[in-house]
Amino acid sequence: MGYKQLVFDPKNTFLVTGGAGFIGSNLCEAILEMGYVVRCLDDFSTGKHENIADILDHSKFSLIEGDIRNLHTCMHACENVDYVLHQAAWGSVPRSIELPLMYEEINIKGTLNMLEAARQNQVKRFVYASSSSVYGDHPTLPKKEGQEGKLLSPYALTKRVNEEYGRLYYELYGLETIGLRYFNVFGKRQDPNGAYAAVLPKFIKTLLNNEVPTINGDGKQSRDFTYIENVIEANLKASLAPHEADGEVFNIAYGGREYLIDIYNMLCGLLGKNIEPEFVPERPGDIKHSNADISKARNFLGYDPEYDFARGIELAIEWYQDNL
Repeated sequence: MGYKQLVFDPKNTFLVTGGAGFIGSNLCEAILEMGYVVRCLDDFSTGKHENIADILDHSKFSLIEGDIRNLHTCMHACENVDYVLHQAAWGSVPRSIELPLMYEEINIKGTLNMLEAARQNQVKRFVYASSSSVYGDHPTLPKKEGQEGKLLSPYALTKRVNEEYGRLYYELYGLETIGLRYFNVFGKRQDPNGAYAAVLPKFIKTLLNNEVPTINGDGKQSRDFTYIENVIEANLKASLAPHEADGEVFNIAYGGREYLIDIYNMLCGLLGKNIEPEFVPERPGDIKHSNADISKARNFLGYDPEYDFARGIELAIEWYQDNL
């Protein structure tokens, strides 16, 4: 069962932090389509006004423009909220290596502010975004919760700290928290621009423009690319999950494994291009192989991802062709 059949109390209000970002805006849109009230908190440091332009006038949508580094803003955003879906963060491993202090402020202090605001406002459940980067250099595949290695970047560290705070807020204060370790999410509205853009939208845009894409390393690194609809499902099912899930973290992926060079060749075929990529040195902090065991999420959350990589990439290409 997907998420569209899930039933919440009609009076429920969802707060989506980072709601104007890639993942957040898709969450806002999906929840509104289900008929529930959505409040979006975003400071637009990485989120975009155009991501929420189509829902801005929706009768059940409201926007708070503010920064999670400000506790007062977080307290205001959490007033009369039932579920917090905390997506606000700065992503990108390379940027975190350049700006560790900023990542500490936004990803750790900001998340702690949100947890505290949710606790004081007696929010029913706090579902937050973690990352596959917390597995660090642990060599085991597939990645399994409880088998984490040495962290390789400030970004990974911030997400690991978020998980520990999430656990503590449940165990010490009784705030129901669930962490979702996202594996390479992709789909509509993911930004293809800039030095820190994710690889899939960057490939697609570059090929559509008949330019030469760059590949870090030899292209033989593998990822568990996860279509955005699967992530929406995980967030909403986590909101309704049984209490056994509280204080826990879960891998959110499809459970597949795609090699970067194979994906590149596949995209060339789908887009009718014949362009040789340029290979450049590997990036520090990157994990070579990433593939998820999603059995824990299946068992505790009822997570059952519908979109495999092939279906997701076709939908993503369609969106970029219409919107670039």
